[in-house]
Order: sequence, then structure tokens, then C-alpha cells
Amino acid sequence: MIRDFLLFLSAVVLPASLAFAGPNITAPKNGATVPKVVHFSATAGSTSCSNGVASMGVYSSPGVLAYVSNGTTLDTDLTYSTGTYDSTVEQWDNCGGASTTHVSITVTEKSGVYVTSPSSGSTVGSSVHFAATATSTCSKGVAAMGIYTAPYQKAYVVSGDSLDTSLTLSPGKYNTTIEEWDKCGGAATAASSITVTGGKTFSEVQANKGWIGYGELPPKYAICTSCGSGVTWSLGHGVTSPALSGNAAKFSIGGKTPYADVLWVNHLIGDGSTEGLPDSSHTLIPTLHNFTYDVYFYGTNLSLSENIELDLGQFFNNQAYLFGLQCQIVNGQVWGVWNNVSNKWVRTSVPCKPKSNSWNHVVLDFERTSGDQLLYKSVTLNGVTTNLNIEYPPISAPGWWGVVVNFQLDGNYKQSPYSVYVDKMNIGYN
Repeated sequence: MIRDFLLFLSAVVLPASLAFAGPNITAPKNGATVPKVVHFSATAGSTSCSNGVASMGVYSSPGVLAYVSNGTTLDTDLTYSTGTYDSTVEQWDNCGGASTTHVSITVTEKSGVYVTSPSSGSTVGSSVHFAATATSTCSKGVAAMGIYTAPYQKAYVVSGDSLDTSLTLSPGKYNTTIEEWDKCGGAATAASSITVTGGKTFSEVQANKGWIGYGELPPKYAICTSCGSGVTWSLGHGVTSPALSGNAAKFSIGGKTPYADVLWVNHLIGDGSTEGLPDSSHTLIPTLHNFTYDVYFYGTNLSLSENIELDLGQFFNNQAYLFGLQCQIVNGQVWGVWNNVSNKWVRTSVPCKPKSNSWNHVVLDFERTSGDQLLYKSVTLNGVTTNLNIEYPPISAPGWWGVVVNFQLDGNYKQSPYSVYVDKMNIGYN
């Protein structure tokens, strides 16, 4: 039945049109709270113009061009009034073309720490996602940020004015604090009270040797294990660079058939478990309701990817709960949600604009509700969390028992070969 599931889950690929990457913004981060003097830094994305990019600019708000720089880089400070802004960095090429990248920011006069995850009072699994930004009245800016899981128990520190990481905590109640230290000797904090349940986590799943790859050829996208030259793939383990843990995995796709895909599957619990949890007594899987898909990915040219897909499936009692989200890099740079009943991808308005040549952090939270519905709770990309609250019923899947995790790369209109590095893949369950 797992083969039917794979075919089903990836049966639809949205059509794509030719597109080129917009500017790569390194500052400010999308969704960040920033001081009134906002630092903008960006490099030009790819272009079809053989003469290259001529200039770049910043629109502080729609229609308001605040800054222009010649060439393929941009680095400047702009003064904003307090408020929330939908700013845009645009690049203009020497052939009359242009492309943009949007960045939403909130401007404040106050120093402080602004936490987007976890929300105070929430109940979370053992892998707790922390995301926050900080501002300071210090003219030299913020030096570092840290997490205290209890008074005087510093669990994590990172340089700069933003923080995005996951920590594994034991069950219990926590009064956590995120602190920022500025370069003038000052500091500010924000507290969150959370309850950690007795959930468990599969850590460093990208290093698990149990991944199985399948090709998918259009137009039917039936899976194949030997697909000729139409679609090719490889998976390399133990990658030390680029890597965060020193043990990344390299997923690669190629071939000659446009829009062909590659799906990698790992059986975590139940039938075919690669983690030593076969659940032979059929007592564990029915108790699981909450899942977190926490992963970092890196690509040198992500514009070559039609979609990057992240899936998780739960199967028991002849029912299938198929959670799937795909970053539609070509088709609108938004997240798509899998509707397992209608057998199609549903486009959302939630931005998905991962950066090339940089590690992108994704956290997906799913729930099988007490009424046995699939609930897409939230998606976080690079520290920006958006609540989805999208719900679907399960579908029939006789005979299969297990929990599986998928990672998929979709080919573009030329089936351009590309690779995506994956690290720190943690799957939480409870």
C-alpha cells in the first residue's frame, strides 16, 4: 500500500511558467520587528538577460521608491516611521526586465525582544521551536540573543538580532526567557510559559540510511524505480560542507523529461520501520496525534526547482492521514497544501521564498484531531510563523500500518539538474 500512497500523494504537479529568481534579501528578515533605521542588504537573483542586471532598488511601501543602487548588490540604511510595511527589493536588467522580492517588517522605536514561537501558554511537543527578533536603541545594534529554559539555565546563544532554532525539552512546565544583548552593554528580555508534553523526536533523520528513492514521470506520475533517462536521482550521506551538523544529506535530481519528479521515502514507525519501531502489536500509532516536521535545506540555485515537497503520512485502522506541504518556488513563491480528499494541491497566500546559498529552516506542525481530521496547524520559514488552520478528513487505505516521512524534488520545464542539501531533520511525534 505504500506504493499506492506515494503515487497518490504526488500525482498532481501544478503547471509552471518560465520564471527567474528575484533578489536575495539578507536583511531585514521577512516578518522581523526592526528599529526605525532599517538596514537593507541584497544581491541580485538570476535573470534571462544575457547583459545581466543593471541596478537594484528598495520600495519602502508599494509605489514608494526609496533607494536605487547600480549593479548587482544593494547595501543601505533607510529611516522609517513606526508601523508595519510591505517593502520590496527590485532588480532591473539590461534587457528591460525586472523581478522583485517582498519583505514585511514592523518598525518600532522601542528596544525589545519579539517572540513568534512558542506562544506563551501553549502546549508543545518535546522538540520546541524558538523564533524571535530583537531591536535596540544602541546605535551599534544587537550583538547576540539567547534562550533560557529556566532561570540561569542558558540553553542556546546566537550572534545577531534574530534567533531561529529548536530545542529538545523533557516533559513539564517551563518559564522560558529569550534575551538580547546589545553592543552598548544593554539587554532586553521576553518570557514565555509553555507546557512540554511527553512527545518524542526522531533526530537527524536525513542521516538515516533507510531512504528509498522513486522517480515519477509525467503525465501520469506513476512511480518507477528504474526510469531510464527520463528522470535520474541520487542521495549522498555524510556531507560535511555545506552542513550544519557535519552530517548533511545531498538529494539530487536530473534526467531528460521536463517536469519529472523524485520522491524519497523513509518508514519511521510500523511496517518497514527504519527506526526500530515496527509497532507489531498495533498499539502505538493509534495514540499519535501531533507531528512536527523540522528541517533545514540549502541549494546553490533554488530557482531551478519547480517545487520542494515535505510530506508525512499516518496509516492505521484502514485509514490514511496524508499531510503534505510544497514550496511552490516557480508557481507564485507560496506554500501549497495537499488536499488528500480532492487529490490536489491547494494554493495558499503564505509566502515561500527560500534563499539560495543559505540554510533555510522550515517547521511544519500537523495534528490528527480528536475527531480524526487532518489539521494543518502552522508553517514556519526562516523564523516567520503563519497559522494555517486548514482541515481535511482522512481517506481509505486498507492494509497499511505505519508513519512515513517524505522529501521530494520536482523538475522544471527543462528538467535542469540540481541538488538540495538537507540537515538537522527532526520529526516530532506524540
